[in-house]
Amino acid sequence: MSTTSLPVPLHPVALHLHGRRVVVVGGGTGAYRATVGLLDAGALVTVVSPVVVPALQALAESGSLAWVRRRYAPGDLDGAWYAVAATQDPAVDGAVAADAEHARVFCTRADDPGASSARPTLAEPGATLPRDRRRGRVVLVGGGPGDPGLITVRGRDALAQADVVVVDHLGPRSLLAGLRPDVEIVDASKLPRGRAMPQEEINALLVQHARAGALVVRLKGGDPFVFGRGMEELLACAAADVPVEVVPGVTSAVAVPAVAGVPVTHRGLTHEFVVVSGHLPPDHPQSLVDWSAIGRLRGTVVVLMGVETAPAIAAALVRHGRRPDTPVAVVADGTTGDQRTVRTTLAELGTAIAAESVRPPAVWVVGEVVDVARGR
Repeated sequence: MSTTSLPVPLHPVALHLHGRRVVVVGGGTGAYRATVGLLDAGALVTVVSPVVVPALQALAESGSLAWVRRRYAPGDLDGAWYAVAATQDPAVDGAVAADAEHARVFCTRADDPGASSARPTLAEPGATLPRDRRRGRVVLVGGGPGDPGLITVRGRDALAQADVVVVDHLGPRSLLAGLRPDVEIVDASKLPRGRAMPQEEINALLVQHARAGALVVRLKGGDPFVFGRGMEELLACAAADVPVEVVPGVTSAVAVPAVAGVPVTHRGLTHEFVVVSGHLPPDHPQSLVDWSAIGRLRGTVVVLMGVETAPAIAAALVRHGRRPDTPVAVVADGTTGDQRTVRTTLAELGTAIAAESVRPPAVWVVGEVVDVARGR
């Protein structure tokens, strides 16, 4: 006599984890995917792993989570309301799940969802992208400045259908939590002055996965063609005869100042604005910026990737014609729940950034538009 195993019925429920301890065991892309959704829910996340991918390292360095740099040990779940086992080692993930069961802590096991006491829900897919199922393709998606609600509808649709997602740490990270369980996530973060995946390796990965028949989404922050090296990736795909589509994104150069109440243009005040990469100081031999011309402009100057170089850039702008008392607004973590604005002047910019402990990502704006919201 044979018996048929019936699926275990599930009770749909949402967890209120705001301000509550959650433990994620593992440091790979699966752990990153789980972590970003938990952080957006307001959970107090502790990651336990001897090593982590660059995106998790960036979150730890910013203070967004606690990182215990060792292997999992009994007792790590003490005080937790929820746990995630995502080491990709069945023995370790099994131990985490067993400890969670004993402690009556719900646990998601990434390597075996069927054996988990909890399973994450998924976002509903959107409209279908045109796709030849016999041939892979790459979609370069601009994710916007940080708020997941600012990605385009077409960008969301691409993520809903992706087989592989190659992501930067500045992309709208919470969107990763809603991907299908079978989606492969590749962390291609470039940390400021830290760990970085070479651009050539990123290009090769896009081509490799597409040639294997996958729909590959390259998810970037902002717009991929504004200091995002999107064109390099497009050219690499084209050279390999891989179909590629561009989905533009909302650039932080305009969006971040806007949500902070700073328009980059304003009627009767400025008819021009320029966006400058500040990743190199003005005296750097590889800098392509004509700072003397920028200093002579009367309009708005928006600087991206310019936190560490801000003192040198401010000095160059003053040296080439801008008044030392020109208003400046520095917007850190724009469009996210951690957004804050520091208002200062060109002469005091370096001091203000140091005093307020401003860290990337941040956008700073120079010009009279900074004071428009104050009624000046």
